[in-house]
Amino acid sequence: MNIDQIIKQMTLEEKASLCSGRNAWSTKAIERLAIPSIVICDGPHGLRKQPGSGDFLGVNVSVPATCFPPACMTANSWDPDLLRQIGQALGEECLQEQVSILLGPGMNIKRNPLCGRNFEYFSEDPYLTGELTCAYIDGIQSKGIGTSIKHFAANNQETRRMTINTLVDERTLREIYLSAFEQAVKQAQPWTAMAAYNRLNGEYCTENIILLSTILREEWGFEGVVVTDWGACNDRVAGLATGQDLEMPGGGLDNDRRIVEAVRRGTLPMAVLDQTVKRLLAMTFQAQQNLRSDYRYDADAHHQLARKAALQSAVLLKNERNILPLAPSTKLAVIGNLAEQMRYQGSGSSMVNPLHLEQPLDVLREHGVEFSYAPGYARFSEEVDEALLADACDVAQAAERVVVFLGLTELAESEGFDRTHMRLPANQNALMEHLAAVRKDLIVVLFGGSPIEIPWIDQVAAVLHMHLPGQAGGGAVTDLLWGVANPSGKLAETYPLRYEDIASARYFPGNWASVEYRECLFVGYRYFDTACQEVLFPFGHGLSYTSFAYQDLTLSATEFSEHETLQVTVTITNTGTCAGAEIVQLYVHDIVSSVFKAEKELKGFQKILLQPGECRTLAFFLGKRAFAHYDVTVADWVVERGEFEILVGASSRDIRLHERVIVQSNFQAKLEQPKALTEYMQLASNKGAISEQAFAALYGECYEQMKSVSQKSYTLNSTLNDLQGTWIGRLLRKTVVEAALKMVADDKPERQLVARKMLEETVTNTPLRGLAISSGGAMTLGMAEGFAMLANGQFFLGTVQLLRSLLKPGKPRNKAL
Repeated sequence: MNIDQIIKQMTLEEKASLCSGRNAWSTKAIERLAIPSIVICDGPHGLRKQPGSGDFLGVNVSVPATCFPPACMTANSWDPDLLRQIGQALGEECLQEQVSILLGPGMNIKRNPLCGRNFEYFSEDPYLTGELTCAYIDGIQSKGIGTSIKHFAANNQETRRMTINTLVDERTLREIYLSAFEQAVKQAQPWTAMAAYNRLNGEYCTENIILLSTILREEWGFEGVVVTDWGACNDRVAGLATGQDLEMPGGGLDNDRRIVEAVRRGTLPMAVLDQTVKRLLAMTFQAQQNLRSDYRYDADAHHQLARKAALQSAVLLKNERNILPLAPSTKLAVIGNLAEQMRYQGSGSSMVNPLHLEQPLDVLREHGVEFSYAPGYARFSEEVDEALLADACDVAQAAERVVVFLGLTELAESEGFDRTHMRLPANQNALMEHLAAVRKDLIVVLFGGSPIEIPWIDQVAAVLHMHLPGQAGGGAVTDLLWGVANPSGKLAETYPLRYEDIASARYFPGNWASVEYRECLFVGYRYFDTACQEVLFPFGHGLSYTSFAYQDLTLSATEFSEHETLQVTVTITNTGTCAGAEIVQLYVHDIVSSVFKAEKELKGFQKILLQPGECRTLAFFLGKRAFAHYDVTVADWVVERGEFEILVGASSRDIRLHERVIVQSNFQAKLEQPKALTEYMQLASNKGAISEQAFAALYGECYEQMKSVSQKSYTLNSTLNDLQGTWIGRLLRKTVVEAALKMVADDKPERQLVARKMLEETVTNTPLRGLAISSGGAMTLGMAEGFAMLANGQFFLGTVQLLRSLLKPGKPRNKAL
């Protein structure tokens, strides 16, 4: 296929048309040139293909597909091979459904546990995220299906996600928020990268030339297509000029016309448009070539893989007196509504319609387990029901063992809104208070996609965290409780004692205009371990039904050059009585540095399965990046000459072995660290309370300009919530929300409740231009401009603009909007 020849035959209008979607889930075709349309669908933990044009918020039903555990759970497996297998299975399901690109993986760092979409993301650590991401991408793309790394970049909250300006210094951006994306691009070459909703240091990610061109393409060598998040496009022409290729969703013609006009006026070079079209055609033809109309996947095999993923990713947080596993004939009490209907995935655009769903109580019945059951609490309410509490206590007192199913409900965490606290629903905590008064040996099974506060942790004997285990979670729970499988997952994020202990808690989610990442590098364990802050469960923590010994840590050299590779070996022995898998973690500590650093950073890990008494020696290989930091004065990764400590252990707080090594380097720091930055070296005393002066010194000269954004008038970037103070805003909000809620077709009241909350939060935080882009042509950008004029009190101009847009949609009147 000669793409250059095809481009020569295309009209300007045809070229522009390819730069946006046909509808929510497909690209445009040009029949006369044999250019096909391809289908793009949501992931990341399962295929969400909707019949017809569909919706992109996860509200309505999609075709049945395997619901694998989301990233919040599979990350706890620390197993790239498992992620590769899941990726391969997802690729197979895409082949059957004629889907060419799956929108995943979600790679954003878990800066703050209140982010409503954290269940879609892997970890607080960029190295762990990068390793798992590369395996996932390799798996899917090995089947000829494309992936989309998202959300690029620093998209770490749902609050005002489409307009918020993320203020993050360059070093932190490179080391924490871009590092995993860099690894994914360089090692796995995903077909697409999804530009995020937010602004980054003043520029929307969809038109951020530093992000999309300088870093992504020039520095990292990205060869694929940049696609917008759905409805994220701000200025289409500016986006095209800075590296944005495909605007999604489609359906409207406003931005296609703007591209044509810009080329004709000479403000957008034809060469830029041609290069974009060339990338889009290359992706389209590759995708079309890979599809197989007769392909069918093995649904049973995929279900078993989903169970395997849940088994290998569950985390045993506590197990006093080895109360788990349960004995086969135990007289059991099961308490908690989540045993009857577990949470197995998050809400929003990633919601999968599972082919098969195992609930814990159903699996117990199928296996002939005798148990008594009490719901204990209402699912979609926090109100304490005394009758339910009394019944639960009666059931608990009559049993040999009590297993309590608790967790975050669908109303607590979802795409579209952030959590407001880290607590469990009040009625669940009340249940635990009552049960703990009558039983001292409670076993708790937790569900949820984010950390929670656990005030009753000292009153229970065991806690098994299932996170969001996917469609086979019910069978996985029972296998783990009875010891058919041995827990081997470890936490991919820290569990703090209280929300207030988190470094970013003071700054999340920011104000109406911006959010400051004042905590800098100190996200997750990087903060807690540096500040010597007590935690509930540390990063990397997870227990087993067996035990492991670490010994014989050996380095290949005591001194080596930054251009060489250091080999680290360690021997692990299963010292228990049953087979089990251990996740061995390697951290690097810089003993003396001219710049502030975290106490330690994860730079290697391996998961190893050992039989009782078996030992094995593992080898790790550390190159320059394992010892480097990003130096903004030279715009590169550098290593300072000096002594480093190699730490090997079972978690970031459970270091078993350590050795020192000297790294030789010729790098010399050009500038001394400003005195204002000493606050970042005093975390143990200031507990993450960073002054504006210190952050300004870190951020740079443009800080004052960035933080002083003010809203002088309403624009296309004003949200429905912003417009609430105007008559047109209230009318528009009422009309749009009512129209959106009519999309909810689910016949289950609880699903309707969740969908309605997500929809209302999402729609009211969407800017006018986002509503227009996502409306499929029902609202044009010209109409959105008219609404903004009316909100600004320009009744005559706004009315004229609305009428003009209705009669002749397309051209905007005021470019400033």
